[in-house]
Amino acid sequence: MIGVSRFYSLLFFAAVFFFVVLYIPFMCLAIRSLPSNDASTAAADQFGFSKAPDYRNNNNGNCPPTHSSSGAAAAPCHSSHIHVAMTLDSEYLRGSMAAVHSILRHASCPEQIFFHFIAAEFDSVTPPAALSQLVGSTFTSLKFKVHIFREEKVVNLISTSIRSALENPLNYARNYLGELLDPCVKRVIYLDSDLILVDDISNLWAIQIPEGKVIGAPEYCHANFTRYFTENFWSDPDLTRVFGSKKPCYFNTGVMVMDLDKWREGHFGKKIENWMKLQREKRIYELGSLPPFLLVFGGNVGPIDHRWNQHGLGGDNVAGSCRRMHAGPVSLMHWSGKGKPWIRLDQKKPCPLDYHWEPYDLYNPKLKVQPLQF
Repeated sequence: MIGVSRFYSLLFFAAVFFFVVLYIPFMCLAIRSLPSNDASTAAADQFGFSKAPDYRNNNNGNCPPTHSSSGAAAAPCHSSHIHVAMTLDSEYLRGSMAAVHSILRHASCPEQIFFHFIAAEFDSVTPPAALSQLVGSTFTSLKFKVHIFREEKVVNLISTSIRSALENPLNYARNYLGELLDPCVKRVIYLDSDLILVDDISNLWAIQIPEGKVIGAPEYCHANFTRYFTENFWSDPDLTRVFGSKKPCYFNTGVMVMDLDKWREGHFGKKIENWMKLQREKRIYELGSLPPFLLVFGGNVGPIDHRWNQHGLGGDNVAGSCRRMHAGPVSLMHWSGKGKPWIRLDQKKPCPLDYHWEPYDLYNPKLKVQPLQF
């Protein structure tokens, strides 16, 4: 009888063992997993974004025929595409999504636009695969591609700035668009993540960069250009010679039309890197990724109307105080500076112009799903 009892005891413990080891993990997996057709919805819910309207081309016959599917599988190499490049990360994700939404809402031919999102290779909060799912689930008819930016390429070239946010390696991804984007992309509009368009982006795309120019941007020649560089720079005649007889003006790198063929041919990314290396040796500027662009392109920028970059709405880089709009027509509102509209709105301390950004905001904290912990 003792042998039989021991047998049944062993049988009981064996059954418990198989239940714990095999069945319970299976149940956990079943709880945590989602059917494949719900994956995109889960991506949007994880970050708390509502699905945008399905923007399609108008029916007036003026839009070129679409030649590729939507989503991350869309092919970028078609002559009818309007190419737009933006960075995408956790810190500015809400701004990026609002910017895309504004572009689509005001576009007469939204299916013509191809978005190139630049994401950091190692981002534990929003890895590139999760970002791709999020974009595809929020904008279901969007043509886009997520390009991986390897931050080690630039991290050792970045010097300290007046604001730590300006030291984010992703701020320097625009320097490498010629390498990151497909060779078939010969022209691109680069946009920051803290802006909205209130005009059809095809009007910006239609602006031609003059012969001999590599980039086009709104210039502000009334701004004090000298303040963007230190005394170390202005006291060195070998350095100031870079401007020669040119008349350099300040321009904001958050809105640029770029001729990527000329960029690649002229190795302009390498020229910007050379100035960043010198900055590490001899501090010649204070303000992040902007001054190297001014050094390379100052006095040689294709003119674009100021309406395409009503910048500075985020205030200065220290206080982030409220600003008024510049005089004149407006096609693009840009919250460059410390203050961001989504932060000020959440804090119940918005500036008057922040309310113009709010209708494009797709973030809804009630949708956000907290990941399960086991």
